[in-house]
Amino acid sequence: MAVRVQVTREVVPREPVPHHFTGPLLHDVLTDAGPVFDAARRKDRLRFLIAVRGTDGHRALLPWAEIDPDFGRVPVLLAVALDDTLLDRAGPQLVLPQDRCGARYISGIDTIRVDGGYTAWT
Repeated sequence: MAVRVQVTREVVPREPVPHHFTGPLLHDVLTDAGPVFDAARRKDRLRFLIAVRGTDGHRALLPWAEIDPDFGRVPVLLAVALDDTLLDRAGPQLVLPQDRCGARYISGIDTIRVDGGYTAWT
């Protein structure tokens, strides 16, 4: 299901400009892809990280808990349109409406990885 959000980022030294992004929630897309959480492990989802990379090499890392409705419930989008213009040629964009600056926005996403395979802290 597509979601439409208005985002105004702080862009120094210019005045902030509002934009509308439209696309599915990252949580919905990743849940449909079927990440494997261990139901026998309490709160297994909390150990998973989401790595997103754009075609320009820009990367962002998010904890699964940030987008999970049972925890942070942050409405992170995989935007497919910016101001009603499709991003077909540029590719989807990671949009975090709650971020004041656009540092974690990733344009032209080419890879999304969900990983919980690191060792436990000792």
